Amino acid sequence: MELEKDSYYVERCLDGHPDDFRHLVRRYQPVLLAHLAGKLGSRDRAEEAAQETLVRAYFNMSRLRSPQKFLSWLLGIGERVAKEQQRKESVRRQRELVRVSSQEAAEPELSEDCGLEAAVAALREPYRQVILLRYYSTLSCARIADQLEMPLGTVTKTLSRAYVLLRQAMQQRQQIHEVQ
Repeated sequence: MELEKDSYYVERCLDGHPDDFRHLVRRYQPVLLAHLAGKLGSRDRAEEAAQETLVRAYFNMSRLRSPQKFLSWLLGIGERVAKEQQRKESVRRQRELVRVSSQEAAEPELSEDCGLEAAVAALREPYRQVILLRYYSTLSCARIADQLEMPLGTVTKTLSRAYVLLRQAMQQRQQIHEVQ
């Protein structure tokens, strides 16, 4: 019955009744939000991605070949939007880390937080990625393992090694400041 309703509302939208799209939104927005929140690790980012997904779905409904598969089609659009958002966020974060690193080189008297951010930025990719997900996205080790598709033990070992590297970098920074 639910799939028949999906087909009905999709057909109504395609036949010039765009207001019927709201029925599909009401039915699937919670599912879409939960899916995207798990993917993106943030409710705010998930809401933004869900809005974009629903807009794309509405304007591309004529491309839906099987109206009874609306949900899987919608989730597929959501996957693409989430990947785009993750790419944009990664580029933004990298630019920010580069900016912080270049400011630190130009201004030696930065705060401890900036020193830590620069130390994180200087980590090799696997260590930086795990630290960013753990402390900037506040994901648990299990969620990080799921997101990065790696064993939990690998995540905890990588995180532990990243702590050691960060401690060393911060100690070096401290020693440099004491000498100056």
